[in-house]
Amino acid sequence: MKKKFLLIALALVQMTVAATAARRVLPFNDGWSFYKMSDPGEVSEVTLPHCYNASDGTDPRYYRGEAVYTKVFDAPEAAGGDRVFIRFEAAGFQAGVTLNGVELGHHKGGFTAFCYELTDLLRPEGNVMEVTVDNRKDMTIAPINADFTMFGGIYRPVSLLVLPKVNITPMDYASPGVYFEQFEASEKVAQAAVKVLVDGFSEKQLEKLSLSTELADADGNVVARSLSRGKIMHNGFTAIADTIGVANPLLWDGRRSPALYTLTVALADGDRIIDEVTQTVGFRTVTVDHGKGLSLNGCPNNIRGVNRHQDRPGKGWAISEADHREDMELIKEIGANGIRLAHYPHSEFFYDLCDREGMLVWAEIPFVEQAPDNEEFAATTRSQLIELIRQNYNHPSIFCWSLFNELGGEPVALVSELNDIAHAEDAGRYTTAASNSDNSPLNDIPDIMAYNTYPGWYWADPATMQYAIDWKYRPEKQPLAISEYGAGASIRHHGFLTEHPEPGGEWHPEEWQATVHEINYREIDKRDFVWGTFVWNMFDFASAGRTEGDTHGMNDKGLVTYDRSTPKDAFYFYKANWNDEPMVHIASKRFDHREGDARQMKVYTNCDGVYLIHNGVRYYPDGNPQAHVYTWDNIPWAEGDNRFTAHAVRDGKIFYDNCMTTYSK
Repeated sequence: MKKKFLLIALALVQMTVAATAARRVLPFNDGWSFYKMSDPGEVSEVTLPHCYNASDGTDPRYYRGEAVYTKVFDAPEAAGGDRVFIRFEAAGFQAGVTLNGVELGHHKGGFTAFCYELTDLLRPEGNVMEVTVDNRKDMTIAPINADFTMFGGIYRPVSLLVLPKVNITPMDYASPGVYFEQFEASEKVAQAAVKVLVDGFSEKQLEKLSLSTELADADGNVVARSLSRGKIMHNGFTAIADTIGVANPLLWDGRRSPALYTLTVALADGDRIIDEVTQTVGFRTVTVDHGKGLSLNGCPNNIRGVNRHQDRPGKGWAISEADHREDMELIKEIGANGIRLAHYPHSEFFYDLCDREGMLVWAEIPFVEQAPDNEEFAATTRSQLIELIRQNYNHPSIFCWSLFNELGGEPVALVSELNDIAHAEDAGRYTTAASNSDNSPLNDIPDIMAYNTYPGWYWADPATMQYAIDWKYRPEKQPLAISEYGAGASIRHHGFLTEHPEPGGEWHPEEWQATVHEINYREIDKRDFVWGTFVWNMFDFASAGRTEGDTHGMNDKGLVTYDRSTPKDAFYFYKANWNDEPMVHIASKRFDHREGDARQMKVYTNCDGVYLIHNGVRYYPDGNPQAHVYTWDNIPWAEGDNRFTAHAVRDGKIFYDNCMTTYSK
């Protein structure tokens, strides 16, 4: 079928249109059969999302190969002339799709959505959909190598779309077909262009087609309406760039007040609505300046954030909405105001959560470590960037598009091209990247720059973070952020160290991770010109090639354990610094059998009037706190049981934490 796309923007005039839209979105997740090509006789029934490395993702011999998903289904009920599409939110890392033996397409890239039309191939009954997924290394698909497990499967939801013949198309890189491009946002006025892609019309129908839009606030009050009748150029594609505006808007203001609006766009044929799409949008401005850091809506708002990987034990990447919500609640608990979604596009549901919760988001493509010198790799990398941007264009939480992470070699031409593509696709957001090299020519390409650095873990003392930052900061170059920093930790390993343990070794004491974060963050916090910092990592995650810490196949730098059940001490350090809710936490509670000189006590709190009661005796901390860290080095421990209660006061209310530790000389 020859495609014609009509790109329409909406003018500010009121309109009333009869009837309702016919669009239906049907879950397509149940009733799939599955087998690995390594064992085609072992067929199982699965429900999507599904990951075929859910049980072996921390094993260095985990399965990297092809797997086949098959579903037999009847055509959905559809009115005459309706069209049917299938949309996969992601399948890793490439997927070939057939319907009734006819190839629909082959998608390369494991983290973005893709969509195919089924209409002409559907039978009333007994249709057979087959999807062959492959997570093997492929020198034409990023990432080639990375420090995380390459999980395979159809690990995000799948939907059937039943649309009218003339529709708001889902075929523009699987985007919603609606683009909300805000170009002014202040407390007095906000304005945006709303662009809509329409498909399936004839030249005769074109004269009767119109688009109406409504913008409603959180209470459902319509604050703007508009109507537009489109025109089409000779090549089947045209744009009308009218604006939609709101007086005295509520701004999307991050964690302070993430105000959102509901944009409803309706396609009409005469006075009959034939298709409708709803998007959640927001108005805000983000600026990043030398010496001033990041501002949101004109107010200083340097990011104090975390990195996040999406996998979980027993699930791999096939995680649920409840899992996403739990991750968000833990990120909110420490008081973070931003998230770097590493090292690839994340779930649409999680981007929605970020919009609602006011998290500033760094979104990136999986261009990690290695850049093969072949055109097909360059083409798929370009496609992954375009897919990321078009599919997530309307999220107010996203403030930048990241082009690479720790990229080896010097693929200047490709990175420059990606930078140009991002600007052409979206002139309203920054480009950025994360580098671990001070002198790479790639660092000069993005608008704003960030560095991964690990003083106190892979090298030197934690206090050398000051030199790591100051060496990288150049006023004549881009504004600077720290995209990764941190240290590994096992909640089963304990001890007070004076220098870092062997990073690749098995001994990763929780106390050293806390020390690294305390000292690293003190240096970061002194420097307002650092526009953002992102702890590596919020959660432990699978990295099958690692043989370190208490569990092989894991990167244990998370502030929370892999199963999300146990926050480590460093988690509470950030909670004391970033979350204003009163709290007090005794560190090293799990270090509950001590001997010799291991007698230091440490408390994290954002309250005042701090003291410890040890076996009934009150002790005040040694000196003044640094970054909400209170310490006691001279408490006379008793042989046997030692009971501690930490007291702190906020607004006349006392907050407590307790622990018991045994001690022997």
